[in-house]
Formats: sequence, C-alpha cells, structure tokens
Amino acid sequence: MTFSEQLTNWYLPNKRDLPWRNTQDPYKIWLSEIILQQTRIEQGLSYYYTFVEKYPTVADLAAAELDAVLKDWEGLGYYSRARNLHFTANSVMDSLNGKFPNSYEELLKLKGVGTYTAAAISSFASKEKRAVVDGNVYRVLGRLYNIEDPIDANPGKKRYQEIADDLISDKYPDLHNQAIMEFGATHCTKHKPKCETCIFQKQCLAFQKNTIDSRPVKKKKNKIQNRYLNFYHIADQNNFLIQQRTDKGIWFQLYQLPLHESLDKRGFDNHIPNLELLGDFEIFSIHPDRNLIHLLSHQKLHIRFWKIEVKELKKIEQHQLVSLADPVAKAFPKPISEFLQNQLKPKLFQK
Repeated sequence: MTFSEQLTNWYLPNKRDLPWRNTQDPYKIWLSEIILQQTRIEQGLSYYYTFVEKYPTVADLAAAELDAVLKDWEGLGYYSRARNLHFTANSVMDSLNGKFPNSYEELLKLKGVGTYTAAAISSFASKEKRAVVDGNVYRVLGRLYNIEDPIDANPGKKRYQEIADDLISDKYPDLHNQAIMEFGATHCTKHKPKCETCIFQKQCLAFQKNTIDSRPVKKKKNKIQNRYLNFYHIADQNNFLIQQRTDKGIWFQLYQLPLHESLDKRGFDNHIPNLELLGDFEIFSIHPDRNLIHLLSHQKLHIRFWKIEVKELKKIEQHQLVSLADPVAKAFPKPISEFLQNQLKPKLFQK
C-alpha cells in the first residue's frame, strides 16, 4: 500500500466535516484558503460562513465597498488578506469576465495567491495534480523523513516540495492533499503528537531517532519589535474622533483613534497628551483609561488609551466624527474595537 493510500484510508473515517470540503467552486475554496492563512479553523469558520452568506459570488465581493469587507474581517488579523480578497475579486470581474480560475498557473496570477494556495485550489476544484506544502505538511514530512533542511531556506523548501510531489496520488490528488493537511492538523500535531497510535510509526524516522520535537527545522527566529502607542478617545456628549490609517504598516486602511506613538518605553511612561489637534476646543478633562499589550507576529504593542472630554467637537481635517451610540460601525483593529465596545456598556446599563 502506498503512502497516499495509507493516508487516504486514515482520512476518510477521521476527517472533520468542513463546508469548503463539500464544494468544487474555486471561489468558495479560495475564500476558505485566504481566511485560513495563519488562522486556526476554529476561528476562521465563522468568518467563512459570513463571507459566503454576504458575498456568495465573486461579483458580490467585487461590488462591495472595501470598508465593508474590512469590517467583516475585523478581529481576524493580517488585514492585507482582506484587501487582497477585494482587489482580486475586482480583478477577476475586470480581466476574467467574472469567471474564477481553477488552474494552478492562472491562480498564481492572482494577488495574494502563492504556490501553496494555488495548489490547494486547483487540486480541490479541478483535481489538478499539484502537491500542497503548508505548515502541517512540513511537519508530517519533516518527521517522516527526519529532514534537517530548514523550511525557511530555499534548499529546504525545494526538498520538501520534491518529496510532496513524489508522494501525491495520481488518481486522487484532491483527497491526498486534504488528507495530509488533516493528518498534520489533528494527528501529527505540533505539540503532543499522537505517535503511539500513528499509522506511520514504523516508517517515521524522527520517531525512531527521537527528534519529533525538533522537526521540522526552522532557521530564523522572528525578531519582535516593541512599539508604544497612545490612543486618544476625544469625545463630547455625542461624538468622538477617528482617523483612517494611511501608512503601509500594520492595520493599513483600518480606522483608529487619534494616535501619538512614543519612541521608547521611557517616553511612553512619561507621555502627556499632545492636544495641538484640538486647537481652541474647550477641554473638560484628560485622564489615562487603561493599558494593555497586544501581540502581533513581529510586534509587541504597548497601548494606552486616554479619555479626553471636550465641550463640543467639530470636524477636524483628516479626521471623522463618529456617534458614541454606534462606536464600532467602522473597521477598527481589535484592541481599539474592544475598547470602544467597553465605552458603550455603561451607557447601555444606565438605560
């Protein structure tokens, strides 16, 4: 029995029932793949249902406003994925007459689609023989063959892809790809893999050599950057100020409260709000509200919210007024959205 046959025999009775496994529509499969990039299935599932319901076709997604798409993506992180979704939907409508591609080569031309995503969509939608290599596959193959080549260097990536290409089923590439990813996600897991009941135990070189915990090998470690952000909740009795992020860093095109970024921890600890923005507005009070730490893949954000009450807000250049009654109508980064929702709770309780 081949590796692929063993794998598929394990998969069929053990697979999870996931909605994107019950369709060959490349558009819906693409949605699921983009949503699940760097996202756990448990978290991404509700977003998939939201997008399929609100944007059942690529034409619906293309016709939506980017702000609406970003709002529906809120809380999922890595917002470039949402921007790429919207851009690609419009590209498909404009350049491909609204027909979403299902071949590997055509899929690679889409923004935000790399070799893994193109292989996944083409195999699931049209049974094209393209082997997927994602984090789960790296883990399965790295352990099975006890591979020492780092997965974040080109020689290692090439070797893994060659092995995956050799192992994939000629007849059922779609099942094979689903099976190897499912096996890595639920059985050959990163922590506490189920080695004692593994169907590949006798073949697994890492199990034999006791290197399970160190496979796959990764050369680079993410360097974490500390950033210190002071957000100002400037409000009168009815409204507060927001602005849209325009730099290409984190949270691009999302909305935020007016921001002052301190250069270092000392500046953050000793920060006094800069109120040049408010000009001659009558200010009632200024006080820090809460501190928190928000972790991103490469950044550690030290955040302080300041509450600044004024007599009457007016529109300020490059800022918008938002009603206190509906503080999260726009798409905000998760820590700001949660802060604003907490501001609303006392008012609801008083009613």
